[in-house]
Amino acid sequence: MARFILNETSYFGAGIRNELSNEVKARGFKKALLVSDKVLDSCGVLQKVKDVLDKGNISYETFLDIKQNPTIKNCKDGLSVFNKAKADFLIAVGGGSVMDVAKAIGITKNNPEFEDVKSLEGVAPTKNKSVPIMALPTTCGTAAEVTINYVIIDEEENRKMVCVDPKDIPIIAFVDAELMASMPNSLIAATGMDALTHAIEGYITKGAHTISDMFEYKAMQLISKHLRGAVKDKNMTDMEGMSIAQYVAGMGFSNVGLGIVHSMAHPLGAIFDIPHGVANAVLLPIVMEFNMPVCIDKYVDIAIAMGEKVDGLKKEDAAKLAVEAVKKLSKDVNIPANLRELKHIKYKVDNNELKIKEEDLPRLSKDALADVCTGGNPRDVTLEDILALYKKAY
Repeated sequence: MARFILNETSYFGAGIRNELSNEVKARGFKKALLVSDKVLDSCGVLQKVKDVLDKGNISYETFLDIKQNPTIKNCKDGLSVFNKAKADFLIAVGGGSVMDVAKAIGITKNNPEFEDVKSLEGVAPTKNKSVPIMALPTTCGTAAEVTINYVIIDEEENRKMVCVDPKDIPIIAFVDAELMASMPNSLIAATGMDALTHAIEGYITKGAHTISDMFEYKAMQLISKHLRGAVKDKNMTDMEGMSIAQYVAGMGFSNVGLGIVHSMAHPLGAIFDIPHGVANAVLLPIVMEFNMPVCIDKYVDIAIAMGEKVDGLKKEDAAKLAVEAVKKLSKDVNIPANLRELKHIKYKVDNNELKIKEEDLPRLSKDALADVCTGGNPRDVTLEDILALYKKAY
């Protein structure tokens, strides 16, 4: 048996944000809370959406107090602004952090018994659908606009909570590559590698299904074809390719699960504020080597999807090409080679960015093992396994 949950409606194409006002009016909504962040506001991306709303005479107020790797406080603050605005729907403009906060706002508004947010971790027994969300992604990686997941940091325990709820999925996604093209090249690279991690983990997870395999295989092909060009010069052909690739990857993994690349990346974000896509990209080839013995056949498929020639090769040798293809793509888009090169964002001392220490790895391993994504990994893992993988990545 399998269940797949996707958006009611999705739009694709450069400039497709212009359909936003038409959809708002068609659904009879009165006032939006426009959820985004200060960076997107300052660089002009948010204004592109505001222009559409203003032209359509759509009433809205904004909430921008969201950090990368968002917290419970961000969600509670957003709910407070939503209530004060007397809004009846949400418009989320941003990457995964913005989308995740919008989902938490929508769920807690209509399920007030979960207003603490903390109780939403895992698969919470919410009763009511989220406040309607219209989502406009600005990164080519997270696919949060089409997933039933959101990830929030519990500040008290300094760890990420993975929340899974079919009731939180946005009703409409507007996948507009023009919004994504405004992002820095480094962010396009990081989120693109996040999308590749989604595709590969969704393809080999224990819950993988024929339908999700179809999505993830195509996503791998598109990412391999378009990410380098998108990072190089943001040409619209490659940006549109990546915008679709990340969405298609989300159609799969959201419904079947992920694995320990995400389990291991989550505490790096929670404790050290490492960008999620960068953490995934560093860990992905190392975890792939670990998982290879239990999914050799699918690794051959991955190698082919990523453009490798496997004719005449033994299965094991062809599978190794999948790992090498990931390493090469990561290098080509300038992703750091190991954890030592990743800098803390949260803990700056006198403007000197500190680096992860080897003594941090046991704490990271403990949190990774407890992560919701761990159960989906194709190969069962122990605490010792995860610690060894962190050490190899270090």
